[in-house]
Amino acid sequence: MGALSFGAAHAASANPFFQPSSYPYQAPAFDRIKESDYQPAFERGMVEHLREVNAIAKDKAAPSFENTIVALEKSGRLLDRVTETFFGVYQANSTPALDRVQSREAPRLAQHQDEINLNARLFARIKTLYDQRATLGLNAEQSQLLEVYYQQFVHAGALLPPAKKTRLRAINKREAELESAYQQRLVAAARDGALVVDQKEALAGLDDAALMNAQKAASDRHHPGKFLLSLQNTVQQPELEALQSRTTRQALFEASWTRAERGDAHDTRAIIAELAQLRAEKAALFGYPNYAAYVLYDQMAKTPEAATGFMQQLVPALAKAQKREASLLQKAMEHDKQTGTLQPWDWPYYAAQVKREKFAFNQDELKPYFELNHVLTDGVFYAAEQLYGLHFKQRHDIPTYHPDVMVYEVFDHDNSPLGLMYFDYFKRDTKSGGAWMSNFVGQSHLLGTKPVIYNVANFAKASAGQPQLITSDDVVTMFHEFGHALHGLFANQTYPTLSGTNVARDFVEFPSQFNENWAFDPKVLAHYARHYQTGQPIPEALVAKMKKAAHFDQSYALGEIVTAATLDLRWHGLSATAPRQKVDMFEAQELGSMGLDVAQIPPRYRSSTFLHIWSNGYAAGYYAYLWTEMLDQDAFAWFSAHGGLTRANGQRFRDLILSQGHTQDYGSMFRAFYGQNPDIEPMLRHRGLVEDMTP
Repeated sequence: MGALSFGAAHAASANPFFQPSSYPYQAPAFDRIKESDYQPAFERGMVEHLREVNAIAKDKAAPSFENTIVALEKSGRLLDRVTETFFGVYQANSTPALDRVQSREAPRLAQHQDEINLNARLFARIKTLYDQRATLGLNAEQSQLLEVYYQQFVHAGALLPPAKKTRLRAINKREAELESAYQQRLVAAARDGALVVDQKEALAGLDDAALMNAQKAASDRHHPGKFLLSLQNTVQQPELEALQSRTTRQALFEASWTRAERGDAHDTRAIIAELAQLRAEKAALFGYPNYAAYVLYDQMAKTPEAATGFMQQLVPALAKAQKREASLLQKAMEHDKQTGTLQPWDWPYYAAQVKREKFAFNQDELKPYFELNHVLTDGVFYAAEQLYGLHFKQRHDIPTYHPDVMVYEVFDHDNSPLGLMYFDYFKRDTKSGGAWMSNFVGQSHLLGTKPVIYNVANFAKASAGQPQLITSDDVVTMFHEFGHALHGLFANQTYPTLSGTNVARDFVEFPSQFNENWAFDPKVLAHYARHYQTGQPIPEALVAKMKKAAHFDQSYALGEIVTAATLDLRWHGLSATAPRQKVDMFEAQELGSMGLDVAQIPPRYRSSTFLHIWSNGYAAGYYAYLWTEMLDQDAFAWFSAHGGLTRANGQRFRDLILSQGHTQDYGSMFRAFYGQNPDIEPMLRHRGLVEDMTP
């Protein structure tokens, strides 16, 4: 090989992605990474990866597990480094420059994946091994990996005839373009859809900290002297619980409801109408009746009928509770001398009022006891220590992509290093809505890598000098996302494809939702919930009121998820022969046919703002949050029956669930822990709906 010129050699050495990071755990070198590094790394990464894959496909030696499957697992390291880092940063801290990279590279990445999945010579080698699998002497993880490879290649089009492969490539490219455009529009729609309020009086009910944040946000967005209520990703907004002005509540709700449907550059409706049609056509190429049937083949539920049937079990109890609670809130509204019928922007406010009156409980009473850093170190970390023996050390020598990000090293019960964790909790205009977990580096014994994981959320950041107090919902979010992190930290797989959270959508939310149960466990709560000024523990009377009030308003909390999940399945239940839908009309029609006809409870996400299903990989899979709630409540019922928060119980959960990745069938894995098939009753009991199960 000839020597590199000085210029080429300098460019290679200057791009931090061209070699593994020298930081601990190969953590991204954010002190060196520039926005201009991503695109060259993507381009070179794809070239290198295809060269490696083509060498595997053209290998003259007979196919073996080592020279084909293991070789594929080892390929694409540069592309993995830039992909994992770019999309982690892009979702959490996007810029116009990163938007351009994403717009350019998303369709190229889709084409790149098609080049691999539709490589006939490569698939022939995989199929040869698959057909011989009983004679290869593979261990359990290897057998599972071969099965996954074969099924994924078939599902990606390897067996399609040439004409269908050509059309599939075009669909995949266009789908990637649309998903990229959708995400960018949605971030902009949330930013520009924020509600600007002229007068402080219109915000009566908000506490001083919220008013200061709103005033600062307005000033930062060039609205001096005004107040700005930014939008979170869900339809309902947290301020609706406190705002006394019905006019302001309606304005905030409508700003959220219409943010991506205003006929401007941020309108997403044309994109999702095309996406739904393309996905239905894609499913038809494979002989499936709709996209939901196509994508659920490898999920725990297996079919859209199973997912829908599961949710239908919730509807009778849920419908009764919704009507009962709607009637109660209507009376509270009339008692407040408000005319007319209860509206979606009224429900959160009057639900909070009823909690105050019926249970003598006010959410604002909790916030002084929920200081973010104490919740993290004395709550989230403490529960992980009690269950799994983990301990944590903050690292100030690991660079981050934003000053707000904290980094911790995680150590196992025997003090061996387990991985690295980043926490990025605060809302900003450059961040996608919601909360999530993912990896900068995945675990793999084959590659010699340990997990580097991040948790991201969108909490309101306190003004300078003010305590960082959070809501009880934020506390649950912290425990939820750390449940995902535990799933990644405890990964113990040889092969990266099967490692950690690389599992089905209707299984991946199981560990995260299970971990929520420890947020208000008496032992954990007592350890972190201390008044930020006095250090006094949260009063037992307040905790009792919180728990007594917990079942109230569950018809809303559960109903908004059921309607969103059903809406998702309806969109992805369209056949390829269905016409392109008018989004608003389709949504209204489908929402009206669900058997949940309480109009004051909108879906958690409406069609035009449903990031999960249009850009984040949850298409036909949003039901997973409900399905895995069933699993998590079953698991928590097992814990409760066996002593609760103990190291022995935690170790068993780690051994049988958290450390298994995708090395087993999900149903078998769950039964090994729980002792039987999933049972919906603990979930309904947790939601306070068991009494409503009878017709």
